[in-house]
Amino acid sequence: MLTGIHVVMIGGDARQIEIVRKLSTLDARVSLVGFEQIDVGFIGVSKQEMEDIDWKTVEAILLPVGGIGSDGFINSVFSSEKIKLETKHLKQTPDNCTIYTGITSSRLDKMASQTKCHVVVLMNRNDVAIYNSIPTAEGAVMLVIQHTDSTIHQANIAVLGLGRIGMTIARTFKELGAHVSIGDRDSASLARAFELGLKPFHLDEIKQALEQADVVINTIPAKVVTSSVLTEMKQHAFLLDLASKPGGIDHDYAEKRGLKSMLVPGLPGMVAPKTAGKILANVLSDLLLEQTRTQ
Repeated sequence: MLTGIHVVMIGGDARQIEIVRKLSTLDARVSLVGFEQIDVGFIGVSKQEMEDIDWKTVEAILLPVGGIGSDGFINSVFSSEKIKLETKHLKQTPDNCTIYTGITSSRLDKMASQTKCHVVVLMNRNDVAIYNSIPTAEGAVMLVIQHTDSTIHQANIAVLGLGRIGMTIARTFKELGAHVSIGDRDSASLARAFELGLKPFHLDEIKQALEQADVVINTIPAKVVTSSVLTEMKQHAFLLDLASKPGGIDHDYAEKRGLKSMLVPGLPGMVAPKTAGKILANVLSDLLLEQTRTQ
C-alpha cells in the first residue's frame, strides 16, 4: 500500500486517469494539477493549483509521457491554463522526492541537478517500452489504413529503427503481408532484422532504400528522413513519424512536396489510452512501492 505518500500529478491525457485510479486503490494521497475540466471522484484525490500544494510533503511528482517542454510548460488535455513546474517548487520538496516522467529533457535534468530530486525516465525502461509497443503498432496500422488507398498486404513498408517499438511494428506489418524493410545503423539490429525475415539496410543507404517505399514509419528521434531523401520518394508515399518531437522526418519539406506526413509521438494515448494508462499505472505503482520501502 501507498498509505501516507503524497504524489503530485501534473498534466497529461486520458492515460493519467488510469494512473490516478491505481494510486487511489493503493491509498496514496494524490494532488492533481491541470485537471479542472474533468470530474475526479477517487478517494484521496484532489485538484489543486501549483502554488497551493504543500511541496514540503511531496514524495513523488508524476509528469506526462511528454515530460516538460523546452519552455518549461507542461501539456494537459484537461486544462486551458498554462502549467509550469519550476525549480522553486522542487527546492521545497524532501530529499527523497522522485520525479517520474515519460521522457526527459535538458531543462528537467538541469532543474533536478539544482535540487535533491531524482528523475526516473519511464520510456527508458524495457518493460514500459515493450508493453507500449503493442498499442503503438495497432495505432500505426490504423493510421496507415486511414491515410493510404492500397492494402497493407504487398505494400512496401520501411521501418526506421529496430528498437523495442520498431521491432513490434515491423513484425506486425510483416504478419499483415507487407514487404517490410528495416533501416538502422547498428550491425546487430540489422542482423536481427535479417533473422526475422525482414530486409535490412544501413541508414547510410536510406535514400536508395526509400525510393520504392509506399509507407515509411520512423521511430528514430533524430533527423534521418531529410529533404534529399524525400525528393527521391514516390509521390503517393505516406510518412508516419512516431519519434519524440521534433521527430525524424523533415515534415515541412514533405508538405512542400505534397507528401502525406504525420508526427504522432503519443500514439498509444490517442488510440488506446486505457491500455496505455494501465501499463504506466502498474509500473509506476511498483516503483512507488519500492520507493517507500527504501525510505
